[in-house]
Amino acid sequence: MNSANMRVTIIGLGYVGLPLAVVMAQKFQTTGFDVDQSRIAELRGGHDRTDEISSDRLAESTLLLTGNEADCLPSDFYIVTVPTPIDDDKRPDLSIVESASRTVGKMLVSAVAEGRTPTVIYESTVYPGVTEEICGPILEQISGLTCGKDFFLAYSPERINPGDREHTIDKITKVVSGQTPAVLEDVANLYDAITSGGVFRAASIRAAEAAKVIENAQRDINIAFMNEIAQIFGRMDLSTWDVLEAARTKWNFLPFSPGLVGGHCIGVDPYYLAHRAEELGHDPKVILAGRDVNDAMADWVADRLYKACGEQSGTALVLGLTFKENVPDLRNSKVADLITGLKDRGYDVTPHDAYADPAEALREYDLSLNANALKRSYDLVVLAVPHKAYLDLGAAELRALTNSGGILADLKGALGGAADWTL
Repeated sequence: MNSANMRVTIIGLGYVGLPLAVVMAQKFQTTGFDVDQSRIAELRGGHDRTDEISSDRLAESTLLLTGNEADCLPSDFYIVTVPTPIDDDKRPDLSIVESASRTVGKMLVSAVAEGRTPTVIYESTVYPGVTEEICGPILEQISGLTCGKDFFLAYSPERINPGDREHTIDKITKVVSGQTPAVLEDVANLYDAITSGGVFRAASIRAAEAAKVIENAQRDINIAFMNEIAQIFGRMDLSTWDVLEAARTKWNFLPFSPGLVGGHCIGVDPYYLAHRAEELGHDPKVILAGRDVNDAMADWVADRLYKACGEQSGTALVLGLTFKENVPDLRNSKVADLITGLKDRGYDVTPHDAYADPAEALREYDLSLNANALKRSYDLVVLAVPHKAYLDLGAAELRALTNSGGILADLKGALGGAADWTL
């Protein structure tokens, strides 16, 4: 692989695409494309709203940033890293990846005209078959080219964990796959050049697609078990955290914890696998049972908090809205469902988050984050997301936010037993 002449174009510059593009630019001539012009403007200004890439790294990078398709140089590899959400009926929504495929289809024409034989790599999470059965035909239709001759397909599942500074793209093992053995080797060499974690050559594109969805479905099911036992132990007035502390002394006990399951992967990907299973005539009982438990958890927590307050609603402060601690990522936040559950039970809820973008919270959930929320007291204070900023305040200061006789709740047991209520 001649890195001096190699060109890579990344489609989508979110949590997955931007870190990948910055690392690729260290080795290859790389273009980062996103349809969101405000995203391009902020990145050019040295700011990444996802907090994955620092302003210094952006300034030092040779990455070409553009929201204009015409600015994307003809490339050897086009890597699609756009979101694949679910719709209101919890069915896969492939509209964004299909749109990205149409964009790439137009780009392929100039790449082939320049004498290149490009490979289109999908990193977006999909169910097995999407890359070859849906995306490939779109690329052919838009470009007028022949898949498997003029251009080729590959799949390498993303493994980005927002806020994780240990398992970054340049350190993890990348699963790779390709339409032919030769393409597989090209893709393996591409990713091997950017990560110290090495690559794993999957047996097929569909195998690589399937690996991604089961990674997250497995976590979802394990957390669902924890959530169910939390509900059982709640009826026994038994601390789930005390039980887990004892159980974790066994060498092969899996260290999962109960909680609200949101985010861009775990709360979404199992529905992709379930959808494909149902298309094939199989009833995915375990997968959907886990989803049912986890999707219902926020309302169950709201009900338990209401009962902990003697079924007397009042004012409530919910600390944290993002789907996990110490990140600004609001996608598929189940804390929003918890807030809805509290409001349904008569609470006047004030949400606060130390990291989230207030404009995004208002746009996505119609929730106004109150910057002055920590200057008054409440009947119920819920530490929903244990951001470092809240833990640094300490249990005593968090308790000081409660009215006399008020309840301090800690969903993740982050306060070490100092709260009045926890899962």
